[in-house]
Amino acid sequence: MSGAQLGLLAAVFLASAVEFVEAFTIVLAMGVTREWRSALWGTAAAVGVLAVVTATAGYAIVQWLPESTLRIVIGGLLLLFGLQWLRKAILRSAGRKALHDEDETFRREREAATGAGEDRRLGLDWLAFAVSFKAVLLEGVEVVFIVITFGANADSVPLAAAGAAAACAVVVSAGALLRHPLSRVPENTIKFTVGLLLVTFGTFWLVEGLGGDWPGDDLALLGLLALWLAASRAAVAALRRREPGYGIASRP
Repeated sequence: MSGAQLGLLAAVFLASAVEFVEAFTIVLAMGVTREWRSALWGTAAAVGVLAVVTATAGYAIVQWLPESTLRIVIGGLLLLFGLQWLRKAILRSAGRKALHDEDETFRREREAATGAGEDRRLGLDWLAFAVSFKAVLLEGVEVVFIVITFGANADSVPLAAAGAAAACAVVVSAGALLRHPLSRVPENTIKFTVGLLLVTFGTFWLVEGLGGDWPGDDLALLGLLALWLAASRAAVAALRRREPGYGIASRP
């Protein structure tokens, strides 16, 4: 396995793990408060939809787009998407945006589920089914995007999908053992890392798609990663030097 493929696998695994942690918190709240059977059916339905979208969209993109166009489009999208992740991680690291709190999310979802009335459809608690389905689907959309973009550009959608599946297995196994929100997972550190990986690969593939060549081929990824890391840490330091309490958000 090449260095680029290892980087791809790491980015997909970490990004997927973060999204699955957030989805797991909501499904856990529905299962504990309402009904596990309905929550799990909602989760399974969302996973099925995401699997179909991943397979269909991944195949279509690989088959229909020329390689150079593929690298330009996907490189640009990864760069923009990664900058969004990186921006939020920088703000959180600098104390300008509140850290994501899984325990608070769990408490809020439990309160909402407890106060809701009974609504059964097709033999299921519809609230538990619908909320679990929505949570997994919305969090999973980002996972699908990363799997398709990384996998299609590296001509390895199955490898990217395997990384996402492994992350899902790890999160679900840990959650099942603990039976508690995975609040000790260092989400912002992981998101910072994922943001760096996304912008690194996005920059690399965008330049290649535009006809540029990188010295050292895949080794240039390490140089790009170092540059983005240095710029990000400089941004965190600059924000920390300003008024410490300014602009802190109440929610992530």
